[in-house]
Amino acid sequence: MRPHDMGVLFDECAGADTLVRLDRPFDIAPDRGDTYTVAQLADLVRHTAGWLHENGVRPGDRVAIVKRNHWDYDLLACAAVRIGAIPAKLSGLLPGESLEILVKRLDAAVVVADRDIPGARRVLRIEEFTRARPPVPHRRPADAPLIICHTSGTTGVPKLVVHTTRTIIDRLARPESVRWPVVGIRRDDVLAQASSYAHGRTFCWTASAMCLAPRDILILSDASAAARVFADHPPTVVEALPSVYARWRPLAAGAANPFRAVRRFVSTYDAMHPPVIRAMLTASHRRNPLWMQSWGQSETGPLTFRFLTRRTVATTRGLGRPLPGLTRLRVVDPVTFQPVPRGVPGLIFARTRARCVTYVGERDRWSAKAEGEWWNTGDVGVLDRTGAVTLLDREVDTVPGLSCLAVEDAVEDRLPSIVECVLLAAADRPPIPVVVSENGLAADDWRSAVRGLPPMAEPVVLRWDEVPRTATGKVRRLELLGRITGSADTNGSGRWT
Repeated sequence: MRPHDMGVLFDECAGADTLVRLDRPFDIAPDRGDTYTVAQLADLVRHTAGWLHENGVRPGDRVAIVKRNHWDYDLLACAAVRIGAIPAKLSGLLPGESLEILVKRLDAAVVVADRDIPGARRVLRIEEFTRARPPVPHRRPADAPLIICHTSGTTGVPKLVVHTTRTIIDRLARPESVRWPVVGIRRDDVLAQASSYAHGRTFCWTASAMCLAPRDILILSDASAAARVFADHPPTVVEALPSVYARWRPLAAGAANPFRAVRRFVSTYDAMHPPVIRAMLTASHRRNPLWMQSWGQSETGPLTFRFLTRRTVATTRGLGRPLPGLTRLRVVDPVTFQPVPRGVPGLIFARTRARCVTYVGERDRWSAKAEGEWWNTGDVGVLDRTGAVTLLDREVDTVPGLSCLAVEDAVEDRLPSIVECVLLAAADRPPIPVVVSENGLAADDWRSAVRGLPPMAEPVVLRWDEVPRTATGKVRRLELLGRITGSADTNGSGRWT
């Protein structure tokens, strides 16, 4: 089947033989265990919809969701959709000031939360959930607002992105629900997901995963549970945050190696560096495991995709080609907005039928990025003669004469012992490398690693938990720059963040 109405998705898929295994029970159902059939999930969604309705939620109301990371974000969202409300998923890891701003901007009728939320009109505490009879499912037009999710917020307060059924389900989830040869989900697959479930990606993924009905679905709310969960149920397809893959490298290289059966890895959200991809592909015992890399934004969904193998992992700045029939790309001069020749760097504009319809409370900001049917991604890159795109940097993070992402690739390749390298684009000074390592950094190793690379400042060495991150594990580069230098000024304009 193909998804459309997320309010009845689980009911429509209830006949599937899929078992869903959780790393811990849902926060909304802590006493119901960690294993579900799809029919049991459908029952939970129906009763959650009834609970929301009994508490006064009505069609057209906004329902904000703020809680610990878990897949019940998406079950709560589907329950709100079922009664005609508009769910807004807000990460529980947002800084307090940002969360308060977004809650006020939403003006939600109800905030479903596991804590007190400043600025909320009314809070429904998750621990007060009770089963309740749901009303008849509410049907909404395909172009009406369906769900609100926020962007990562690497450069400040996140934007609240509004998608409709047509943009996020019909044009993104439905194509993903096709059982494509080789790369598609099979009925005997064990599909694992380790993500930030406050993100729009998992709402779309929920639709396709339910419709494709693999044998098992493994849900990790905490990436550190992988060794335990995967030991008994080795996954064959894994999707995870880039930051999760980076932290899984020691696990992949260890004796237990729970990734031995994986035939396809999937990464979204952020740039991936070659050493991480290489480590995961090496961990697979399959003859030809694939890495599927996609590039996109919360506002657009995926724009390009590329498949990598053990032989082709040299650079991940090449992001492949636009999705056929869905997306077109062009590169323009950042001052004149006129198209530049192939091979010349510039701002990447995308035209996609899956573009979001607005930002909540910031329509002017949305309009500044929308040029007719085109969307200013705020990314700087190059299109080659074949139409493939190479990403250089975010415009706000640019450094004249180099690509920060390419330098990060090189450093991580030459220093396999580190977790991550982040090159910060400080205004009017050399770029500042931040090396994330739990074991420090030897001066000789650093000098060897940067030999032949563009000039940089001396490295700042931090542990993982000393680096400010978004809910999806992205580095809050401007905040980190401000902590190190006292100023968050960069070389870029930041007009399209």
